[in-house]
Amino acid sequence: MHDTINVSNKIDGEQLRVQMLDLGRKAHKAAKILATIPAGLKNTALINMSDAISANQEKILLANAIDMENGRNSNMTAAFLDRLKLDSDRIRSMADGLKEIAALADPVGRILAQWDRPNGLNIKRVSTPLGVIGVIYESRPNVTADAGALCFKAGNAVILRGGSDSYHTSRQIHACMVTGLKQAGLPEDAIQMVPSTDRAAVGEMLKGLDSSIDVIVPRGGKGLVARVQQDARVPVFAHLEGVCHVYVDKSADLQMAIDIVVNSKMRRTGICGSAETLLIDKNAVETHMRPILAALIAADCSIRADETIQKLYEKASPATSKDWTTEYLDSIITAGIVDGVEGAVSHINQYSSNHTDAIVCEDPEAVTIFFNQIDSAILLHNASTQFADGGEFGMGAEIGIATGKMHARGPVGVEQLTSFKYLVEGTGQIRP
Repeated sequence: MHDTINVSNKIDGEQLRVQMLDLGRKAHKAAKILATIPAGLKNTALINMSDAISANQEKILLANAIDMENGRNSNMTAAFLDRLKLDSDRIRSMADGLKEIAALADPVGRILAQWDRPNGLNIKRVSTPLGVIGVIYESRPNVTADAGALCFKAGNAVILRGGSDSYHTSRQIHACMVTGLKQAGLPEDAIQMVPSTDRAAVGEMLKGLDSSIDVIVPRGGKGLVARVQQDARVPVFAHLEGVCHVYVDKSADLQMAIDIVVNSKMRRTGICGSAETLLIDKNAVETHMRPILAALIAADCSIRADETIQKLYEKASPATSKDWTTEYLDSIITAGIVDGVEGAVSHINQYSSNHTDAIVCEDPEAVTIFFNQIDSAILLHNASTQFADGGEFGMGAEIGIATGKMHARGPVGVEQLTSFKYLVEGTGQIRP
């Protein structure tokens, strides 16, 4: 058995604070450089990072084996072990994702709008980096690569604080990112990783590291996000839990509904886009309910249902009031019967976390009602909720799914990691 390295045991609170402030100063300095470098140099560094990850696959897998063993020894659930696990395909996907990010258009320096005023002033709104981004995440080590690359592509420096359960894996991935930066002649402080598993490091980041951090992005469970939102002294891009719904309308094609529901729930149960609640139109009970539930059972999914389904389907267990708001991240789904699309809208608006919700139907009017009356970050028609992913949106990757309404919403990619400034050109105008 291997023991997790806990750097925090080697330093006291004051030493940790000094160390964190040093990370902030280095990131702030690096951000000034990144804001002005050409797109080609950023892309070269990203490709170098991708190549380094591919070249160091064995080291990453060995580190991941340590984290996986520690996870099993600490009785981590199967879903969380799946989030933690890397294999050759997932590492290849991670490396490919960096090249996809490199291929994206540079989000910095874009003219977002331009107009002339009657007094002759020309005004441009131009995209700029945010500065220094702090990313706090749990379990999934691939976030180290995705978040680091996305922030870097958008001209930002980033300070990464991964979970202790993925510490060894994230360190190896981060080392590959640094290699890519060095090979491109760029400051390695552009992408830094907190070298401590001490939770006090998170507290220091939330204070802003002496105004070095411009934005915090939390990516993890409800407890983590709640703490960040409550304690942060800098702006936060909130990534809340995904209590995602699939509504099956009476007009839905049956086979399509079966395929979408099973995929939405069971493709990967441990991701935030996994469906947690199934809603079935009361007018589709006789035609759709039993085949869909049977397909879920065949895929080893447990069903917690309302009273109507319990009476009609013997393999369903009772759902409690808590089940309707639970992000299981496991092979469990809550199922209920609703009165058409209006009933689905009412239920979702009451219980949804405003992450991702889907409708399966062939009635255009029902789709319009669903899209117009539900205010989630992502809404889908006749598609799996597992498409709630920046990579699937063509963003290369994502830093998270923002469920708030300020600045960024939905998948947070390179464009969402920029701000803007106004450039005003005059010819000697003065204001009377």
